[in-house]
Amino acid sequence: MQLPFRHSATGATIFSVMSSLASEYNAINLSQGFPDFPLEPELAALLHEAATGNFNQYAPMAGLPVLREAIARDLFNRYSVQLNSDSEVTVTPGATYAIYTAFTSILSPGDEVIVLEPAYDSYIPNIEMNGARAVCVSLVAPEFAVDWNTVRDAITAKTRAIIVNTPHNPTGAVWSAEDWNQLSALVRDTDIIVISDEVYEQLIFDKRKHHSVLEHPELRQRSFAVYSFGKVFNNTGWKMGYVIAPEKLTNIFRHVHQFISFSVNSPAQYAIAKYLEMPSRPDVGDVMEGKRDLFLG
Repeated sequence: MQLPFRHSATGATIFSVMSSLASEYNAINLSQGFPDFPLEPELAALLHEAATGNFNQYAPMAGLPVLREAIARDLFNRYSVQLNSDSEVTVTPGATYAIYTAFTSILSPGDEVIVLEPAYDSYIPNIEMNGARAVCVSLVAPEFAVDWNTVRDAITAKTRAIIVNTPHNPTGAVWSAEDWNQLSALVRDTDIIVISDEVYEQLIFDKRKHHSVLEHPELRQRSFAVYSFGKVFNNTGWKMGYVIAPEKLTNIFRHVHQFISFSVNSPAQYAIAKYLEMPSRPDVGDVMEGKRDLFLG
């Protein structure tokens, strides 16, 4: 029986390989993005409250309203952006799912997507599974900065999207406001869509600032911004994320999402919504920075 092979990646993902080796040799696992400390008791209690309450059936396709509203308030507090929680916020089963669904909603066979390398290993298979082609542009070591002239040269009539990632996995490079200005200038007179992977937004060290695509009004109108709760709440196994996009892009995203996942874990949504309302939470960036300093010092 001949079966289709949907992408060029071979074998298991590098994360599966390295995590298996870490387990086999009882080694510290530095390959996969999950923390080694427990869930906050308050969040665990909220999950118990949801599971023993009335939050065990399907949630609305876009996510529980209480969570979408909490996300909009949280992003306003952090980035001073006004969001419509009904038409611009969608809850997803993780950020990787959100990225795949964003690609699926916009790509057609023969399209091209610019990928800045090195890159998270799901990007290129996601692109290829949609019949499109990844056009790779190398970041410039040792700072892993973007060479905007090279990006400009990579744009063709077939370029449908560019996926960007800040703070960057795996290098840790952080975009400046000027990087966003450069990207904006490149795509201004095109139909190129931006997918901004910002899952490490709160894992940033040395008092540096994360600049989100949401803070750039012009780019925001053509962008999917993707986030993960797992990275900041120490609950990667819950597979909870969300995507922010203008209404037109949100509509095409949900058009695909409803036939892949439809609904996302209801108890987890309730718990996270209530947790976001708490006046103070541990700063995972500070915790991780302390671990980095211990490891390096």
